[in-house]
Amino acid sequence: MQQKDNDQFSFINEKIKEKPVNKKRLLMQAGFIALMAVVFGIIASLVFAYFQPKFESLFYPEEEPVVTIPQDSVAVTELTEETETSEETEASEEPQAPSEEPPLQQPQELEIADVQNVQNKLYAVGREANRFVVTVTGVKSDTDWFNNSYESRGQASGIIIADSGQELLILTERKVISDAQEVYVTFINDVTVEASMKHYDGNTGIAVLSVPRSQVDEDTMNAISVAKLGNSLTTMQGTMVIAVGSPLGTNYSILTGNITSTNNVISTIDNNYTVFTTDIVGSSSGSGVIINVNGEVIGLVMQDYGNEEDQTTLTALSISELKQLIEKLSNNQDIPYIGLGLTTVSAATAKEYDIPKGAYIKEVKMDSPALAAGLQSGDVITEMDGEAVYTVDSYESKLLALKPGDEVEIVVQRQGAEKYEEITCTVQVGVLK
Repeated sequence: MQQKDNDQFSFINEKIKEKPVNKKRLLMQAGFIALMAVVFGIIASLVFAYFQPKFESLFYPEEEPVVTIPQDSVAVTELTEETETSEETEASEEPQAPSEEPPLQQPQELEIADVQNVQNKLYAVGREANRFVVTVTGVKSDTDWFNNSYESRGQASGIIIADSGQELLILTERKVISDAQEVYVTFINDVTVEASMKHYDGNTGIAVLSVPRSQVDEDTMNAISVAKLGNSLTTMQGTMVIAVGSPLGTNYSILTGNITSTNNVISTIDNNYTVFTTDIVGSSSGSGVIINVNGEVIGLVMQDYGNEEDQTTLTALSISELKQLIEKLSNNQDIPYIGLGLTTVSAATAKEYDIPKGAYIKEVKMDSPALAAGLQSGDVITEMDGEAVYTVDSYESKLLALKPGDEVEIVVQRQGAEKYEEITCTVQVGVLK
């Protein structure tokens, strides 16, 4: 009876059935997820590629290659006489046939063609040197009295002194680009690129410019070369030289001649420089370099140290005496400054006037580190940080080894009532702007 009642009232039997899988929709969702993953990966890669160099330069700055310029010295050649001693023994004595004298060569008269041949070879050296010559142009924008804008341009020659792999370094004069808003460098193949100031020396007026290698195309790199700075300390009167750059104010001109004097000196702050004079006709607006017959730069032609009004021949600063300075500028380093006008007390002068040997102080610049340290005109520098100073060159070499902010002990001999007295001054090295 019970079973019957259950059958009577149980009219609904519920059965739960699993929902069938929609394979099409599942594939669409999987495809969408995969597509989003690809898009996300692409975006992440682009963002990473964009910001990676910035983060690397921020946290891991790349060190600039160090430019080194070998310093020169005068090679001292000692002449030794060879003495031959022979022991006379009866066994080794043998008569020798008289040596035949070489036939005398008759002197040949020099023909015009021979002179022209030499000149052609010199000009060939000059043309090859023009590959490292560039034209530096400084552009300055200004307005006239009527408020009209105009551009003024200054030009000078420069030379390529180094290729670090990241940049080309150009040696030139700061004078023509000191107030320029834009600086351009034109190479031998007439390709012009923008340059920036690497560093300059406020004393000599020498500047080093930087041109990124990324701005220089392959054809230009094949057309140019890097100058080799030669040893000018061995240059003598009569040395054949070639002037390249713009010695007469014309770009890429070539002039030939000879060194006529090597004993002229110009005095600048903290140093003296040898000036070569030549028989090459020059211009007060000329610039460039003089090279030897091997194509090596031995002199720097600068407008500030150029011809006087009554002088028409070319002059140049000895490149060997500038190498240490150029190396510091090429590595973006400040030039140390003390502020002294100096001259060397030679052995003859020291003996004649009873003055200590060393670097004689002719002048102390106003507001200079030297003045603040108590150095005076008439003092003779004999030591710097315990090392002897005999000449102005040795003083400059020791100074350039220092950095602005360093302290250096300078020992001087100062004239007293009866004799020279030793005085030590501590100088804090500065920078001349």
